[in-house]
Amino acid sequence: MQDTYIFKEIPVQQPNTPLLDQVNSPAELRLLSNDRLPQLARELRAYLLWSVGQTGGHFGAGLGVLELTVALHYVFNTPEDRLVWDVGHQAYPHKILTGRRDRMSSIRKQGGLAGFPKRAESHYDTFGVGHSSTSISAALGMAIASRMQQAARKSIAVIGDGAMTAGMAFEALNHAGHIRADLLVILNDNDMSISHNVGGLSNYFAKLLASRTYNQVRDGSKRVLQAAPNLMAFARKTEEHFKGMISPGTLFEELGFNYIGPIDGHDLPLLVETLENIRELDGPQFLHVVTKKGKGFAQAEADPVGYHAINKIEPVPPVKPAPEAAKPKKPKYANIFGQWLCDIAEQDERVVGITPAMSEGSDLMAFSQRFPDRYFDVAIAEQHSVTLAAGLACDGAKPVVAIYSTFLQRAYDQLIHDVAIQNLDVLFAIDRAGLVGEDGPTHAGAFDLSYLRCIPNLVVMCPSDENETRQLLQTGLLYEGPAAVRYPRGTGPGAIVEQRLTAMTIGKGRKIRDGTGVAILNFGTLLAPALEAAESLGATVADMRFAKPLDQALILELANKHELLVTLEENAIAGGAGSAVSEFLNSQGVVIPILNLGLPDRFIDHGKHAELLADCGLDSAGMLASIRQRTERMRKHESLKALP
Repeated sequence: MQDTYIFKEIPVQQPNTPLLDQVNSPAELRLLSNDRLPQLARELRAYLLWSVGQTGGHFGAGLGVLELTVALHYVFNTPEDRLVWDVGHQAYPHKILTGRRDRMSSIRKQGGLAGFPKRAESHYDTFGVGHSSTSISAALGMAIASRMQQAARKSIAVIGDGAMTAGMAFEALNHAGHIRADLLVILNDNDMSISHNVGGLSNYFAKLLASRTYNQVRDGSKRVLQAAPNLMAFARKTEEHFKGMISPGTLFEELGFNYIGPIDGHDLPLLVETLENIRELDGPQFLHVVTKKGKGFAQAEADPVGYHAINKIEPVPPVKPAPEAAKPKKPKYANIFGQWLCDIAEQDERVVGITPAMSEGSDLMAFSQRFPDRYFDVAIAEQHSVTLAAGLACDGAKPVVAIYSTFLQRAYDQLIHDVAIQNLDVLFAIDRAGLVGEDGPTHAGAFDLSYLRCIPNLVVMCPSDENETRQLLQTGLLYEGPAAVRYPRGTGPGAIVEQRLTAMTIGKGRKIRDGTGVAILNFGTLLAPALEAAESLGATVADMRFAKPLDQALILELANKHELLVTLEENAIAGGAGSAVSEFLNSQGVVIPILNLGLPDRFIDHGKHAELLADCGLDSAGMLASIRQRTERMRKHESLKALP
């Protein structure tokens, strides 16, 4: 790796960046001479460290691709040439170089820049991302469109080695090689997971393999040898063996790509020279660059997982306040799940934990260490994780799939076809249900109640607090068939968690506040604001616990005793739990006004979770306003009916 200036602390004052200040677009970047690029990269790294320290956000990935970002915008004519970033965690340097430097202080805040590339934000963001392994397919589509339009623009996909574990990436590679698309795929290998072969020799051969001379000789030789098939086969084998000695690219060559690399992804002159050579080539090209996540910041280099993202660096006050007594730390919902899984695995040796690359976020680290033979992180392969669980269930295991709501969407067919149709005993622990705050709509779990409750055989549970989460996980595990428990990101209201595990009655809710006139049917973790609104209204509140099957008896009881039913969920209203209540009452011929409160029919942008809930009318004030508005309309309607 080429040496980069190492920062030991995140700058607390805005750094001096005279060269970066002159670059407000890639067009201005391309006016610089080659020898000024290293200075620009140093200033960009300092600015990135400072700006993320001011706001918090994704951190290590951007540091790792900083030199690559500079080189790509320097060599290619962006945005005319299409640059597609996979996942998007690494796109902060890209945003800074594409005219958004002065808005970086707003990143991930309500109304500010998105934490990922977003087409509506900039024409340099050619494709909106957030989920993994989409870049090659998207860039291939752009390359095909360019071919159809007979345009000379290039298409480039930048994908990380983790994202290459997904089958979708290889489906796109296979297609691109088959149709000989004019496409450059750049593999950002930041874990050294594919090859450690980085150094002077491999850099030299990479430059050779990317050069026009080498490729002209190769293509010319093929034309000459086509008349002699035996000689042609010998030449092809010779080239493969030659490349095999210096690179791990045989797989990509077999898929139809010209493999180049691996090269040092922090060596700017080498990157520029290699990309300039590749720019002159036609057809599918595959460049393998090796980078270090968190490059240039000592702590992030040492702990790339811990520094994947950071919180805002708070300023140190001139006079330190007296230390407050430490408050007991509330567990996150993910911690409740992680502890439950360890507890039940101690009791039942059939329990298996599966996750598609969400080990830390789902709090599976303790389980992975205590039960390594029953723990499977299948990488970014959501479809495989679900069908793997189905196979385990077929032969007597008790698989638990820990997955985020937004990523379970990617395995929907497997959930239906491989698990539900066969009525297999698989438990889905669905984290990040509801809004997720600063990560925005690509990561929000806004639809799981809607897409789960329509599936036959599946039990769908929505606990209201930490203890219900633990007990409903136990309920789902003991249920003989597919079951799902959805819970949000972050901490809950602080309910006392009972260590004893008790299965709850399937499809049974509870009434927790008696009132008159209005009954609020709560599905999930909005119970606290619902109770607050109910106090002002004198309303009844029921904690429904199950979106499927519904507590039909409780619903009928509430409908018979109240004038208005209000359903409440942190899920899309369309097709959600409230829709289920309306459908049930309609099937019973029960006519009663119903107000469905939930997420509106639009994608909710990024911002703090509490701010987003308020915008959607899902805080106590919003609930109160909506209910009062509906009751006022009901009174006016009754008054009109009473007129002669």
